[in-house]
Amino acid sequence: MNKKIFIACDTTNLSLVKKIFKETKTNKLSINYKFGLEFFNSKKGRIFLSKVKNKIIWLDLKLFDIPNTVYSSILALKDLRNVRYLTIHASGGLEMMKAAKAAALKINKNVKILGVTVLTSFSDKSLKKTGHTKSIKNLAIHQAKLSKEAGLDGIICSGHEVKNLKKICKKMEIITPGIRLLGDNNQDQKRVMTPKSAFSNGATGIVIGRSITKGNIKNNIQKLIKSLN
Repeated sequence: MNKKIFIACDTTNLSLVKKIFKETKTNKLSINYKFGLEFFNSKKGRIFLSKVKNKIIWLDLKLFDIPNTVYSSILALKDLRNVRYLTIHASGGLEMMKAAKAAALKINKNVKILGVTVLTSFSDKSLKKTGHTKSIKNLAIHQAKLSKEAGLDGIICSGHEVKNLKKICKKMEIITPGIRLLGDNNQDQKRVMTPKSAFSNGATGIVIGRSITKGNIKNNIQKLIKSLN
């Protein structure tokens, strides 16, 4: 199976991360690992990431600032040679996204820059409260077009937007967070989807965290494999 599975390692516990690595090993899925600000900002997080080998690592920093600051921030990651994916907010604008891509090419041509569209924790109602007048659907379409124009390698969107954005980002990666196994609690996510549905809609990869890392990890991986058959 070529579809990519990213396990979200949302913790500061290094022992737990090592356990996740060990207990998610399988030859039936393409397993990769996503680390966000929680782990990256921890005392041992960045040091650990600089030493990890033989793993595909996604650094989910969701950078959002003026173009020069984002450019410089990515240059500062040059020691993380094994990072293969890095996120920025598409809402940062065209010039910021172009700067991010330029910086990535300068430090490591293997790093793929992904533009985050509308976070899966938003509903149309909560998005409107931030001042946006577009619906989630229309805003995500707009941001996907900007990401493509900026030359990004892919986008992040919920499974509910994949079908529409696939038409825009035909040759780009489309990775879907907010993934839950059937019957799992949505928790703080609003726009969730099962793994099989996300891939059926056209996602090239999915992000799944608590459905795998909470409880018996080995059993949860088997549930994921079964859900995709």
